[in-house]
Amino acid sequence: MPQTTTGAPNDIPKDFHAIRTKEIIYAIRRLMQAEEHYTKELNKVYNVSAAQINCLIALHENGPLPPSQIARYIMVNSSTVTGIIDRLENKDLVKRSRISKDRRVVTVELTRAGQSLAENAPPPIQQKIIDGLNSLSPKELDDIVLSLKRLTEMLDVQDLKVL
Repeated sequence: MPQTTTGAPNDIPKDFHAIRTKEIIYAIRRLMQAEEHYTKELNKVYNVSAAQINCLIALHENGPLPPSQIARYIMVNSSTVTGIIDRLENKDLVKRSRISKDRRVVTVELTRAGQSLAENAPPPIQQKIIDGLNSLSPKELDDIVLSLKRLTEMLDVQDLKVL
């Protein structure tokens, strides 16, 4: 933290907010760049996106699942998972089945190629974050959660307008 001129505890330099804001924006950009880099490498080496590998891993770990459960496991909405499954099906990595008497119920399962890829692909990028967070104290975790919640509330995606 920059030094103050008077030494009073509540006396903060005029540029404190500007400096910290830049540091926060830089950290967010680094997170986004890491995800982009990971996705590019996955696409280059395995011809799949990060979301697609997450889907394959969810199916590998849990067996055949309906799309709604896949969406919950990989933390996307149902309409997004439909596109992910479509692309994986086109690559012959998953197949849709109707194994229920109710023909509306679809289950997604791995093909042999999908099974092989799920077993050999690198772990999702969020695994690095999970591993790092597991080493933190409860207080440190609470601080991160509260800070991220405040940031996401500031963003409020519902109100975003692109002019």
